[in-house]
Amino acid sequence: MAYPNGTAYNEDLEDTPASTARIYRDIYVRHWDTYLTPQRNAVFGGVLARSNGSSSYNSSSSASYSLRGELTNYVTGKCNATCAESPVQPFGGSGDYDLSPDGSQVVFLTKNIDLPLANFTSSQIYWVPFTGSVNDSVPINPIGAVPGAEGASGSPTFSKDGSKIAYFQMNGIYYESDRNIIYVANANPTNLNITALASDWDRSPDVLVWSNDGNTLYVAAPDLGRERVFPVPLTASADYEPTNITNEGVPAGMQVLPNNQLLVSDSKIWSSRDIYTVNPSDSSTAMLFQSNLVDPALAGLGPQDLSEFYFTSNSTDTDLQSWIVYPTNFSSSQTYPLAFLVHGGPQGAWYNSWSTRWNPRVWADQGYVVIAPNPTASSGFGQNLTDAVSEHWGDYPYWDLAYAWDYVNSSLPYVDTSRGIAAGASFGGYMMNWFQGHEMGRRFNALVTHDGVTNSLADYATEELWFINHDEGGIFTSPNETSTYYRWNPILFYDEWATPHFVVHNDLDYRLPVSEGIMLFNMLQVKGVPSKFLNFPDENHWVLDRENSLVWHREIYRWINYYSGVSGASSPY
Repeated sequence: MAYPNGTAYNEDLEDTPASTARIYRDIYVRHWDTYLTPQRNAVFGGVLARSNGSSSYNSSSSASYSLRGELTNYVTGKCNATCAESPVQPFGGSGDYDLSPDGSQVVFLTKNIDLPLANFTSSQIYWVPFTGSVNDSVPINPIGAVPGAEGASGSPTFSKDGSKIAYFQMNGIYYESDRNIIYVANANPTNLNITALASDWDRSPDVLVWSNDGNTLYVAAPDLGRERVFPVPLTASADYEPTNITNEGVPAGMQVLPNNQLLVSDSKIWSSRDIYTVNPSDSSTAMLFQSNLVDPALAGLGPQDLSEFYFTSNSTDTDLQSWIVYPTNFSSSQTYPLAFLVHGGPQGAWYNSWSTRWNPRVWADQGYVVIAPNPTASSGFGQNLTDAVSEHWGDYPYWDLAYAWDYVNSSLPYVDTSRGIAAGASFGGYMMNWFQGHEMGRRFNALVTHDGVTNSLADYATEELWFINHDEGGIFTSPNETSTYYRWNPILFYDEWATPHFVVHNDLDYRLPVSEGIMLFNMLQVKGVPSKFLNFPDENHWVLDRENSLVWHREIYRWINYYSGVSGASSPY
């Protein structure tokens, strides 16, 4: 991080202020789990020299290096409506900047300095010579450089010879889940010649690497409940349709090897990490490591743990997908209570991937068959399905989930829907609160809400206003019965609340403030609906601490197991 004057920030050298007061003149007071301060992230560059004074690299373990000269800050000081920052908080990392292979050029990503931070998703990529400074930085993709490209950018990456820069950018300036389009620019600020690749492709890639010869990009994109790898040649026209060379799983990383094969690290519902190579010419793979075959704790897990089905709904002409996740020793001749999980976002999806937070396989091993549908809003099934949830939180996805439940009830005889429970986080938590006041709430014996919206009239207590403005169809003005802020408000249906409900909400969740969870719990208690409240003062929208995670799982499973009648379940009270 850096001070506003560009010098490096060191928290250990800071004086303790006499007052803890914070004063703000603009919105974006806090983000994710942190109150914003004048100190911001910055990209610094410098040269390491060997002890003999040479700057050439030596792989010898005995070689020692030290900084030669001063570090240069390429970011801080570029300001207008706001000031540049890279990596972009809170999730930005090394993927927000890149150094050319020969060390002569730097690119970095920052939010658009000409627009208020909380209201727009727009971000730009800057080029700067390594020997230059922030004053020498040049925007590659300012608004207007490519017609329509005004939204969030990502993954600026130099080609292996340093002559080109690839990146993603969305069109929508208010929409964080718009479709990423692949762009390639010359690494020459006087002749950028920006080109879009496969711009009509109805997928939204979010990871990219260059081929060794610079003629192909390998991108990973959500696709039908997976995240698959696709080669895209630099000659790809707008109507080019990429073909995947991987299938199951979600990549955590990929690199092109000297022999032109891809080294891929991914996860699946049954394996926390698989590492393999894939030959782009024929999609053949060579498995190098599978955690479920190495880790005794994962022994027995495998592809047999899940399947999928497609179903129809009245909200869309698209067939919708859902995962089925089975417990250990599953037998189709037996029956198992239903665990019905609703994903967050709402623009997101249940993927065939591992998770330490919401892992469907762990839920299944409590004795359930898990159904994880991908309704309207889900990513990887075409942008129209993702976009359709805007202004429709309470109808389209709700209808889809009801149709998914109907399919399970009529077509899967091994699932006992009469003993079902439902759970969700974020948008999934909102949907649990929406279920509670509607027919779907009566189809389950218990509900679990993790950090969900209770009162949509309080949506402006969030930090990223662009999200609310987009999904609610406009800014918060004077809500009435025609306003989505009002129409899709769960508390309007308070009179119908009746299903036992477990509530989780954390103090550091600034995306959805903890008051939403407390309000939900208070209202359930006053109405006499069986309910419990779990709070972590040191967690944000997620539960990340291992001990806290154990408590989270133990308390929720005790709740759902009691109300679903899983054998041996103890009372949650």
